[in-house]
Amino acid sequence: MSANFSTRHVAGTAVVTLQGEIDLQNSPDLRKELLSWLADRKDVVVDLSGVDYIDSSGIASLVEAYQTARHQGGRFSLAAVSPAALRVLKLARLDEVFVIHEGVGQALKSSVSPGAEIR
Repeated sequence: MSANFSTRHVAGTAVVTLQGEIDLQNSPDLRKELLSWLADRKDVVVDLSGVDYIDSSGIASLVEAYQTARHQGGRFSLAAVSPAALRVLKLARLDEVFVIHEGVGQALKSSVSPGAEIR
C-alpha cells in the first residue's frame, strides 16, 4: 500500500492529511511537502488519522518539519493520530515532544489567531 498526501488551507494553516503507509519510499515526498509549507511561513497541522504504518524515515520527516517550524517561530502539530502511528511515536517517546491534538478541528482552534474563520 502506498501513501497519499493531500493539503487544504484553513485560516492560514496548512492541513496535511496522510493516508496509507509512510515509509522510506515516500517519506522524501512527505518531507518536501511539509518543508514547502513551512518555507511559506504557514503553520502546519498533520492529520495522521489514515496512517496504517509509519517507519523511522517517516518519523524523521515529521521531526525535521517540527524542528524547522520551531526555528522559524511557526506552529507544527499532529492531529487524529492513528493507533499505528501513535505506537511508533510512543516507542520513540516523541509523543512527549510533538503537540498532539485529538482532532484536526481542535488543532486548528489552537493554531489560529482570534477572530479567524475556521471551516
